[in-house]
Amino acid sequence: MGNPTVTRPPQPWTAPTATEPVTASVRLPGSKSLTARALVLSALATGPSTLAGPLRARDTELMAGALRALGTHVSTSDDERWLVRAHRLVGPAHVDVGLAGTVLRFVPPIAGLAEGRITFDGDPQARRRPLGPLIGALRSLGVRVDAPPTGSLPLTVLGAGRVTGGEVVLDASASSQLVSGLLLVGARFDRGLVVRHVGPPVPSAPHLRMTVQMLRAAGVAVDDTTPDVWAVEPGPLTGRGWEIEPDLSGALPFFAAALVTGGEVTLQGWPHHSAQPIEQLRTLLQRMGGEVTVTAAGLTVRGTGRVHGLDADLSEVSELTPVLTALAMLADSPSRFTGVAHIRGHETDRLAALAREFTALGADLTEAADGLEIRPRPLRGGVFRTYHDHRMAHAAAVAGLAVPGVEVDDVGCTSKTMPEFPALWSALVTNKS
Repeated sequence: MGNPTVTRPPQPWTAPTATEPVTASVRLPGSKSLTARALVLSALATGPSTLAGPLRARDTELMAGALRALGTHVSTSDDERWLVRAHRLVGPAHVDVGLAGTVLRFVPPIAGLAEGRITFDGDPQARRRPLGPLIGALRSLGVRVDAPPTGSLPLTVLGAGRVTGGEVVLDASASSQLVSGLLLVGARFDRGLVVRHVGPPVPSAPHLRMTVQMLRAAGVAVDDTTPDVWAVEPGPLTGRGWEIEPDLSGALPFFAAALVTGGEVTLQGWPHHSAQPIEQLRTLLQRMGGEVTVTAAGLTVRGTGRVHGLDADLSEVSELTPVLTALAMLADSPSRFTGVAHIRGHETDRLAALAREFTALGADLTEAADGLEIRPRPLRGGVFRTYHDHRMAHAAAVAGLAVPGVEVDDVGCTSKTMPEFPALWSALVTNKS
């Protein structure tokens, strides 16, 4: 008998420290949110679709794999142009959601349209991500779903090949994806779909607007004029070409480098009209001391080398919280972030993880129920744990710009949305971009 395989933990990655202002023009991968939605809409369309400039990362590969498992043809052989052809949705099939919230919440409603048994499971942490309201909504629409009493993975959808549709009521305060997952398939239901949210505000509203905008681009009639109500008319979805713009959340660490070092970073390929929350990001970066401009060259952020603290409700842009927290640690005044209680249910409890890891580096911050209070003071190096969360690694990298010796325990987790991150970041900081 051979020796058993021993899995060793990854070697810590030392975040590079900037010794001069960062000046770079970078081309980053496409938006995860846009890529995931385009894949789903293409899988439900009546004709072929293409995705230009899609994100190739773990989350989007898992989405492509999930749709293939249900019978969709998805060709990703060309990095710059993916091809999707819809086919009849059938089981039996197994869907690995990994740790991707989009796969976790967008694919079960599609499975309701399939014929057969579709099972779902993923990484251990995925079993803790909020899913119960979606399970309840699908059941109220007549979809058979077997799931634990906790309303979580693993689950099984017993698809009947069609869903009658109608009105559904749910509390989507844990994640906007709970609504988006239903809206994306609603036009394929016999009677369409009306989704009514009842509860605290739905977070990440820009992502819901993105969903509605993309549905309309695919030929679907959506009425979102009544707050917290979305009505999707039944009808076909049109296959089309999707242009995937760069990922704004993934770009934030690079923009933060401009603020911290007093440098200038340009994100190439930025469109003049974006489906992502650029105005919210622009306002936040300007309040923290940056200058943000959009030109033919792209989206440019300039810094002065001084970062200002701020008091901000981040409920619409919660994905930005980890990197903004790192920026706030290096600011010249305190900061307070609110409205992000729901990020406790992301890849990890991000509020607890940020408080724990930055405190270990000497930070002075207080964890609140829905946010963080940060009082800047000098930090020290040390190991920064990511908890398999790509945004935690991004936050550590930003802190490492000004703090020597910050070691990320698992920088490989950035492959979830940007496999190139370690190389891109090192090239940026050493001005070799």
